[in-house]
Amino acid sequence: MPVAQRSGPPKTILLAEEWRRYKKSGSREARDQLIVAYSPIVKYVAGRIASRMPSHVEIADLVSYGLGGLITAVERFEPSRGVKFESYAGIRIRGAIIDGLRSMDWVPRSVRAEARKIENAISELSVRLQRAPTDDELADRLSMSAAELDAAFLRVANSKLVALDEPLVTIGDGDNSRTRLDAVPDTDAVDASEGVMATELGREIAAAIEQLPERERIVLTLKFRQELKNTEIGEILGISESRVCQIHTKAVLRVRALLDAEAVAP
Repeated sequence: MPVAQRSGPPKTILLAEEWRRYKKSGSREARDQLIVAYSPIVKYVAGRIASRMPSHVEIADLVSYGLGGLITAVERFEPSRGVKFESYAGIRIRGAIIDGLRSMDWVPRSVRAEARKIENAISELSVRLQRAPTDDELADRLSMSAAELDAAFLRVANSKLVALDEPLVTIGDGDNSRTRLDAVPDTDAVDASEGVMATELGREIAAAIEQLPERERIVLTLKFRQELKNTEIGEILGISESRVCQIHTKAVLRVRALLDAEAVAP
């Protein structure tokens, strides 16, 4: 039986050659080849983000924003630094999509303000108590009843505003333009420490999740580790889809606030 002939060099070798050609000569053709080769990353990231967005947000718009991030990533990446391009590009792509979503202003300001108020209260209580506050403590801090606090969480949940890669909310009225992903420094150049910083951020998020009530930990685990939908999580826990959404929102707000509290703690 004749041995099948290889159709050409492996893709990784071809990409390495394109990187060398682009970085040596600045060839636009090589740059475009790299963008096309890595474009599936944009579709993947856009798809993941779209699954958490309101129905009127078009995935085509997210892909368009993400392509801008991919182009920036290709232009700024330095293969010699030893950082994996896919990881670096993913950060750039997500950031570009989030910037694009922010420019759409698709969440009512009243809901943004409510989420910010809740998160600030969680941050302040976390610093003071040195732990995540209970719902009763949070409701008391916000001068709300338990039912009013639940209703506030549900309004934020229904807006689909809350995610760990949404804008970073800080204590007070400071700048809200940064996101969790900005914790990985990369303004004009790739740094080999980038992977270390991303890993450290992952550890901080994991530590914050450990401080959550059991049901909130379970929902986050099923959603992000098992990648289950709210309906599937509801079936497992024996609760409604809207209740799952509410618990998820509460958990993510707590995690983000705990990270803020850790950042400002002495």
